[in-house]
Amino acid sequence: MPRPTTSSRRVTIVDVARHAGVSTTAVSKVVRKASGTSAQMRSRVLAAVEQLGYRPSATARALRGRTYTLGVVLPDIRNPFFADILDGVTEHLSGTEYQLLMSSSHDDETGEQRVTDAMIDRSMDGLLLVAPIASRVRLQRVAHTVPTVVIGRHGPAAGYDIVADDDFIGAGLVVAHLAGLGHRHIAHIEHDEADPIRRVEMPNARRADGYRHAMRAHGLGDRIDIVSTTYNREGGYRGTRLLLERRDRPTAIFAGADIVAIGVLDALTEAGLTVPGDISVAGYDDISFARFGPVSLTTVDQAGHQIGATAARLLLDRIADPARPTSQVTFSPTLVTRRTTAAPPRSPR
Repeated sequence: MPRPTTSSRRVTIVDVARHAGVSTTAVSKVVRKASGTSAQMRSRVLAAVEQLGYRPSATARALRGRTYTLGVVLPDIRNPFFADILDGVTEHLSGTEYQLLMSSSHDDETGEQRVTDAMIDRSMDGLLLVAPIASRVRLQRVAHTVPTVVIGRHGPAAGYDIVADDDFIGAGLVVAHLAGLGHRHIAHIEHDEADPIRRVEMPNARRADGYRHAMRAHGLGDRIDIVSTTYNREGGYRGTRLLLERRDRPTAIFAGADIVAIGVLDALTEAGLTVPGDISVAGYDDISFARFGPVSLTTVDQAGHQIGATAARLLLDRIADPARPTSQVTFSPTLVTRRTTAAPPRSPR
């Protein structure tokens, strides 16, 4: 049956009830999949919903206690690793009534606060904050307002659940691999972190600490070489250019993220150097690009899909029971060796 022509106004539950010849209470029960309606009534209501193009009002649902919307705040939508997290989140939410709405903070604290507040103002039932840079006090305030799960941030869980990778251990796996191949000068490109709290709690800080610790553990403490830029492709490129200016350039570069490693490969290619013939390169995250045959990047798999699915489960649990004790789940990373790492050249230039 063709959909009837209506005015530009939004179709309401009253319109559906009139069209189906039932009460608004009956329509509400059918839409909410509640009990108390016959099969014949459900059929009539659903037909009216389809014919009129009715969409339940999120505002009205919020007044009854739920909007069935969840917000995700990402620091940077250009980082492919976040797609793995979102894939895990959406897979866990499939089959539920929840819809996911996403925004980026552009790795800016003010932008992150503005986006988070906007989601709270729109009565979202819960928030997933990926590697947030807000202060701990701010995160506690958000979690006090709406059920919240933080992904990729370390430190105490105060009012919100945390799901993260053991970044310290993961960095150690990279250094152990490179040192085992015979590398002595292993450089690291990290994300510059000025805030003292974030220097402790953020994934990039934990990876840098893991790198330092592993270098010392392998007797390479005097060869620690860190360049601080940004966790993006441009940061990897700039960091590599700085490392190549060293009188004693590294034989291996550990990029703090795969997106950084892309910039490293760009800079090395531009300089006429081969990977791993001249310099070995390792990343962190195991994004789809790392598995691309011509690249074949050695990296750390931190189970992004599992992190996302676990975070979604914890968020739904917290929405159902806001007073339950907080959880802190840490995944154990694994090293994935591919073709960008090998023994160092016998006579490095």
